Amino acid sequence: MTVHFVGAGPGAPDLITVRGQRLVRECPVVVYAGALVPTELIAQAAPGARLVDTADLDLDAIVAVLAEADAAGQDVARLQSGDLSIYSACAEQMRRLDELGIDYELVPGVPAFAAAAASLRRELTVPTVGQSVVLTRIARRATAMPPTETLAAFAATRALIVLHLATQAIDEVVAELTPGYGPDCPAAVVAYASRPDEVVLRGTLADIAGQVHEAGLRRTAVILVGDVLAADGFPDSHLYSPHRERHA
Repeated sequence: MTVHFVGAGPGAPDLITVRGQRLVRECPVVVYAGALVPTELIAQAAPGARLVDTADLDLDAIVAVLAEADAAGQDVARLQSGDLSIYSACAEQMRRLDELGIDYELVPGVPAFAAAAASLRRELTVPTVGQSVVLTRIARRATAMPPTETLAAFAATRALIVLHLATQAIDEVVAELTPGYGPDCPAAVVAYASRPDEVVLRGTLADIAGQVHEAGLRRTAVILVGDVLAADGFPDSHLYSPHRERHA
């Protein structure tokens, strides 16, 4: 028996890997993260599959479901929103499974920041403008941030910054980033990326908070700040340069 942790993508039911979709269709147990996973994807589960919504379950209850499936010899498709590598809360689940001796694998998915970049029709790394992307969040009511990982410290790099789980604190975010990036720095907020109700806001640090408040956004969104969001006139990538050394 194996627990297959599957990145279910940002919300569009077809933004999932072929492997992930196959597991949803084949596993006798499908455990999913509530409304964060599209119902159209859950509907693809095999007839008679056990469907478990974890929206109201704590970690102990979730692990109990996985352990029960293991005892019955049933594979589990454990669907998590976005990609498993960031903010998926998979680490503590895997730690529990390690302690119980239950086998598992990870199947990556499309992360929210990638879906947001697609909605903005932007590459997040642009030659000579920006070659680094900072993926972070703020503490607020969530787990505390490491003391060295502050918005001010990241702003000093002027790299593109992408904030998850921070839209409800947009005023605080703008206040902390503006000294480093400047009020005219391009900014964007993408909510419900890839879904029918997607909302895309574009502006600068000077006006993005007002747009967020006007749109009534508080969650399920990412904030992006950096010069690459409005980059133009940059040189072509060295990848396509006629002067680049090519190997047979």
